[in-house]
Parts: sequence; C-alpha cells; structure tokens
Amino acid sequence: MKNILFAGLSLTVVGACTTQQSVPAKKPNILYIMSDDHAYQAVGVYGFGLNRTPNIDRIAREGMRFNNCFVTNSISGPSRAVMLTGKFSHKNGFYDNGGRTIFDGSQQTLPKLLQEAGYHTGIVGKWHLKSTPTGFDYYSIHYDQGQYYNPDFMEEGEERVRYEGYATDLTADNAIQFIQNSDTDKPFCLLMHFKAPHREWYPAPNKLSMYEDVTFPLPATFYDNYEGRIAAQQQKMRIDNDMLLGRDLKTVGEWDTIPPGEFRRMTPEQRSAWDAVYNPIISDFAQKRPTGNALIEWKYQRYLRDYLKCISSVDDNVGRVLNYLEQIGELDNTIIIYTSDQGFYLGEHGWFDKRFMYEESLKTPFVIRYPKAIKSAGSVTNAMIQNLDFAPTLLDLAGVSVPNDIQGESFKEVLTGKKQTAKEALYYHYYEYPMPHAVKKHYGVRTDRYKLIHFYNDIDEWELFDLQNDPNEMKNLIHDPSQAENIKSLKVKLAELQVKYEDTDPTSDAYLAEQLAFSKKNE
Repeated sequence: MKNILFAGLSLTVVGACTTQQSVPAKKPNILYIMSDDHAYQAVGVYGFGLNRTPNIDRIAREGMRFNNCFVTNSISGPSRAVMLTGKFSHKNGFYDNGGRTIFDGSQQTLPKLLQEAGYHTGIVGKWHLKSTPTGFDYYSIHYDQGQYYNPDFMEEGEERVRYEGYATDLTADNAIQFIQNSDTDKPFCLLMHFKAPHREWYPAPNKLSMYEDVTFPLPATFYDNYEGRIAAQQQKMRIDNDMLLGRDLKTVGEWDTIPPGEFRRMTPEQRSAWDAVYNPIISDFAQKRPTGNALIEWKYQRYLRDYLKCISSVDDNVGRVLNYLEQIGELDNTIIIYTSDQGFYLGEHGWFDKRFMYEESLKTPFVIRYPKAIKSAGSVTNAMIQNLDFAPTLLDLAGVSVPNDIQGESFKEVLTGKKQTAKEALYYHYYEYPMPHAVKKHYGVRTDRYKLIHFYNDIDEWELFDLQNDPNEMKNLIHDPSQAENIKSLKVKLAELQVKYEDTDPTSDAYLAEQLAFSKKNE
C-alpha cells in the first residue's frame, strides 16, 4: 500500500513539475540604442584607433559584432522610418528630412506589433520624424533635431518640458526611469536614441578638455580630387569649403559668427566652463589666422575633437544603462543593440556628413548582446545586413510573427550560428537633393565585392567600384572594358532587387507627385 501511495505521490509531483515547466518564459526585453551620425570608424571595437568606447565595446565583447551592417537611405529621418517599419522609404513614405515629409504614424510599426504581443514600449531621445510618436506607451523626445544643452522634450500629451542638463545624460536618465516604471510582469521594448554626435557637436561640460592634446592623422583620402566621379565633385559637404568656422567650429572670425542657439540655453555655470576651454582656442586661432591647407587641417582637428568628445558621453551613458540592467537582474534577458542611424565621414574624401552610397556613409556600426541566442561571446561576422532587417529580427527573437509585408529579413540564424551569410546583395536609394549638401539622387547595388551606383535626376552617371582592390572607392571602373560583363551582371542584380522591393521605376516622378499632393493637402 505504501508503494502505491508513493507511486501516486511521485506522479503528482511529476505532474506538478510538468505544469510548471509548461508556463511560458517571459519574453526578452529589447533595448535598442541608436546614436545620430556615429561613424563605425569611431567605435573602438572596429579597430580604427581614433577613440575608446569601452561600454559599446562591451556589447560586442559579450555578444556579436557585425562588420557589414548597411542602411537603405543614409539620412536620419528616413533611416529611423526604415527601422520602425522594416520597409524601404518608397514604401513607408518618409523619403528625406525635408520640411514637407512627415512620418505616417498610422502605419504598421515594430513598437505596435510588440505592443500587441504584450510589450511595454517606450522611446526616449531623438525622434526626428515630425509626427507624434505612435505605438509607444511612453515617449520623451527631442523636438526636431533637439538641443545639446538644457533641451526641450515632447512628452505624453505633447507636453513641452525643459530639463536642465546635457541631452545625452538626460536621455539615459529617462531610459532608466522608463525601465524602473515598467510593469515587471511585462517585457519592455525601449528605443534609446541619442542626439549625439549630430552636427554641431557641442560636448558635455565634463568632456570639454578631452582630446585637446591629440592630433589625429589625416585619412588617406583627405585630399581626394574626385577624378572620374562627377557627383562627388559637385557635393557641398567638404571640410574646407562647407564646414563653417562659427556654426560648426565655435570660432569667432571675420568669416563667420557663432550661432546663438546653444549658448542662449546654457546656464552661467555651463557657459563659464565652456569659455574656460574655448576662449583660448578662439584667441589662438585669431592670432595665427591659418590659410590654405593649414586652415583645412586645423578645421579637421577641431571637428574631430568635438565630434569624439560627444561620442565619449554617449559611451558613458550606454555604460550607465547596461550597469542598471545588470543591477536589476535583467541584463541577460535583454536583447541589447547599439547602432547608428547611418555612417558618417570623418574626413574621408575631405568630407563630413553622409548621404552617398560610398562605404563610410552606407555602413553603420552594429553590435548586439543576447546570450540566449548568441552562444559564443565576442563573435564577429561579415554577413551583410541592413537596417531594413532590424524589425523582423527583433520580432523573430521575441517570438512574434513577422508580417508578410515587411521587406526586411530576420538574421536571427546568423546570431545563433546556423547561417554564416544573410544577404548576397543589398539595395540602396537616396532622394534628398539639392538641399542641404547637393548630393545627387542615386540608387545602387552592393555585393560582397562590387558596388554599382546610378546618379540620376539632373545627371545620368554610373559608377562601379571593386571593393576588394579599391576599398576607398577612388577609381570608377564604369568605362573599363574588362568590367563589361560584370557591369551587365550587376545591372541584372540591381533590376532583380528593384522588382523584389517594388522600386521598379526609381527615377520616375512618383516621389515628386507624392510631395506635391502632401503640400496641397496641408495648404
């Protein structure tokens, strides 16, 4: 009898265990961290040696680094729209940063899909899509580009709130507060979008003196003459001609004046700390009055110092949030991504800004930490992915079905090690012309070795680059007879991608018609 009772008890216990095991585990949290204009060349783990980013590097060291992450349209607002929707600009309707373009918040987005799956969603920092955010349980966002010092934020109900402090610190403060206030029974998805290091690069009070004793090496292509590349000849984003001494480099001179915006926002204490560092720089510049190459290289050094100072604050605050997740025991149950909305030129080709399909602006840093999927910490992959793929990958990792109309593709199996490649070729399309930097409209295809670009609208020029033999993209091979068959093959691949993504007539007036319709609607 005893044995029968014991057997029955054993079955009861086993049944109880089975019941407990069948309770679904909590879905992973998602922390998507994105900066504005953070070049992969300025992330320590990518090995360029310009600066140190130990906290961003930690994500890679404990997760995976992607060497080939690209965007579909290298400009801030459109890049954000692509990330939210998993669709190209011609599908989500947000083509450029022009004043008439407003993101359609009624469409399907990643945060809405996650909300439906039980997620608590939030966004803090930069939005830059002009419409009021939808799909978020909480938001605290900059107005348009936002400010570095004592910025205004739009919060729930479109309330305007001004915080005293530095934008990068405040964004992390709001991120931690969101996590603290989240329902512990729900997973959270937080988009933490830093304004930095966007132009005009105002460093935090505690970073003002950083890098002032450093002289950075000039990029190999700094004095590029753009031979054979007509669109590159006609842009307006050169450090020598287009970077402003006052607005960009905070230097009073007879050429320019200091923009008043950020300085009007500073407290007396903030302004005093600023002047203590920058007034001697201004005085030294006024005394030496460099010209020619000396002036161009002086501008480059000033630009890079301020830019990298801003990134140092970003890295500090990434560390703050990682440490907080670790303190509350949620670090390993959180998918953590660090990326940028696109790449950026740090003097390559003599430029700042982005837009072109050339590598420095097409490619963006991307590191991800999630030990439940990434079994080998510190993994590095050369698989090609795009920001188009972020939404479906996050949905896939969260166990949420990916809608059929999303154009991106999950790279979850690259993370888990089941696949070594993601895309064989990628498609790109840029629209914003002529303002503000006169970069021609263009589209193109990139494979692991070659890149074919077509500049159109008021120009009809093709460019071909062999990335293996010419990684700096200095020699346009489009008229090289030995490349004729290769060009034919790439044009076929380009056409296939245009069919796949339903951008089969990219040079048509559809975009202009849509902009005109929007204008009439809002007259």
